[in-house]
Amino acid sequence: MKQPAFRLEPVLKLRRTEERAAALASAQAAREATEAAERVERDAAALTQRALPGHPTGAAFIAAMVASAAAAADVSAARSVAVARAEQAELVRARWTAAAQRTKGLERLRERHVAALQAAADAAEERVVDDLVTRQHSTTRTSREETTWTD
Repeated sequence: MKQPAFRLEPVLKLRRTEERAAALASAQAAREATEAAERVERDAAALTQRALPGHPTGAAFIAAMVASAAAAADVSAARSVAVARAEQAELVRARWTAAAQRTKGLERLRERHVAALQAAADAAEERVVDDLVTRQHSTTRTSREETTWTD
């Protein structure tokens, strides 16, 4: 006998696919956020290593200060990018979590469906066994009743 299929199976497959896609997007966003943070650390370390020329002239000093200011602005911009990437990664992770929760809900429904089918199959098997025992008992009892002590 063919068991009834879980009617939401196509939706469950779609949700699993969405969850996998969200997981991949989350991993990519986390990787990009980590790379941006590492870039900021490298740029900040390079900025602290800057030194003025040995005996600077006025023009060399101004050029060094302008270059340092530009490098500091670059580090600040990189920090802003790193923060934005981290926030984006958090949003993508939240989408992944939501997709996983939707998938889990359907998986629970599927588990309940399978459990209900198993319970129905167990009940049917129990009825068959009960019918067999009842028939066997009734045929045994009938044959005993035919040979009574009064015969």
